[in-house]
Amino acid sequence: MNLTGNLLLAGSEKRGANGEFAGVEAATGEPLDVLFGGATAEDVEHATKQAWEAFSEYRETDLSRRAAFLDAIADEIENIGDDLIVRAMAETGLPRGRLEGERTRTVGQLRLFAKEVRDGRFQELRFDSADPGRKPLPKPDLRLRNIALGPVAVFGASNFPLAFSVAGGDTASALAAGCPVVVKAHSAHPGTSELVGRAVQTAVARAGLHPGTFSLLFDAGFEVGQRLVADPRIRAVGFTGSRRGGTALIDIASRRKQPIPVYAEMSSINPVILFPAALKNRAADIASSFVASLALGAGQFCTNPGLLLALDGEGLDAFVSQAARLLPQIDAQAMLTPSIAKAYCDGVAKLTGHPEVRVIASGKPGSQFDGTAALFETSADAFLAHHELQDEVFGAAGLIVRCKDLEQLEQVLDVLEGQLTIALHIAEDDEPAARGLVPKLELLAGRLLVNGFGTGVEVSPAMVHGGPYPATADGRSTSVGTLAIYRFLRPVSYQDFSPALLPVALR
Repeated sequence: MNLTGNLLLAGSEKRGANGEFAGVEAATGEPLDVLFGGATAEDVEHATKQAWEAFSEYRETDLSRRAAFLDAIADEIENIGDDLIVRAMAETGLPRGRLEGERTRTVGQLRLFAKEVRDGRFQELRFDSADPGRKPLPKPDLRLRNIALGPVAVFGASNFPLAFSVAGGDTASALAAGCPVVVKAHSAHPGTSELVGRAVQTAVARAGLHPGTFSLLFDAGFEVGQRLVADPRIRAVGFTGSRRGGTALIDIASRRKQPIPVYAEMSSINPVILFPAALKNRAADIASSFVASLALGAGQFCTNPGLLLALDGEGLDAFVSQAARLLPQIDAQAMLTPSIAKAYCDGVAKLTGHPEVRVIASGKPGSQFDGTAALFETSADAFLAHHELQDEVFGAAGLIVRCKDLEQLEQVLDVLEGQLTIALHIAEDDEPAARGLVPKLELLAGRLLVNGFGTGVEVSPAMVHGGPYPATADGRSTSVGTLAIYRFLRPVSYQDFSPALLPVALR
């Protein structure tokens, strides 16, 4: 499939006239072929106007037809074939196996939402019959359903070019809810975005839907994203990225005449708590699993285990020794973009030079575009005194905090910000202490897991990929799993409507 670098606007395509930029080969920093044209203010206006026109039709689309549309997107993505993987490998530096797995996840979650739409339970239909004879006042007939919010702006993520981008979880759940989508492609993988965007556009045409149901915009800067969030026809936002980027969009959305929800996933260091009996029994095994999780995908996962809490002692010493043996064997890996590589190296340098931090080990060195895994340690006293040690280093960097006792470990937990995940490594003898921590941990993270690591997020009806701020902007939501659809719905109650006036689902 040939790339054009054109915007995909409501069933048509157009050359963006607001500057040009090229995708970059992650491993070398060299520009790739094809220039992409940035969207103008008029292009944003056209996309949102068409999305609003599509909304009145699409939100009431027969559920079986809407589900078939989601299935068609999955089919069309698969039909791209190997061109998609090859382009994504070049733009992100991610290996073939990782990207093929991500493609499987992307089409799988589209089909999961198709199933959810066919089931129809997300509408939450409720019926409360009238009782004219009730005293002292008659009881009205009340019926309730969830309706779609309106057009949704989706921002592609740098670290998941498929599963959290053009046709990723935000787009799939918004379309499932009945919301047209305008995607702002991530400038780190524009070619990948165009390929997937064309697949969605083809599926819209196949389903006979209004062409404004989907548009794809390019921009190397921030202007297009800001205009999208400020546009009065956009009624919700899905974002995965930095805290700075997320909070900027939240600020724009809150200052609108009609503020809108911004579902932003932003920052998490995903604490891992290593309990004493678990370390006594299997410190080396836990360390081996930790190093593998830390280095997976150059550490560029929102659920990467960046902080480890443990009680000082022989068990922790054994864990550190095994990790120190393994880390030097880890190859440096290309990071998603040169700017992400630089930010990671700067973060590692700050930890290396911090007076209260000790370097345990690091992986093999690489080029300026690579990330080298690194592990550090500090004391709980130092961690509590230096707030900057909580800062996320996006990449394969981990910090161990040595605690004097369980009480001090709880003090460390008390100063942490909201998280996506918290992992507990326990043995049977640790269960009483772990049980006592669970109520505290529930208030701190969206997903708690035992004897594992947060990397690897199952797309499931029971999954929560979210958490208290700043892990996400709204800790009541998830961006993975079928519950994600509820971000883009709101309830409406219908009182004493005649059957002819009621929506079909409520008759």
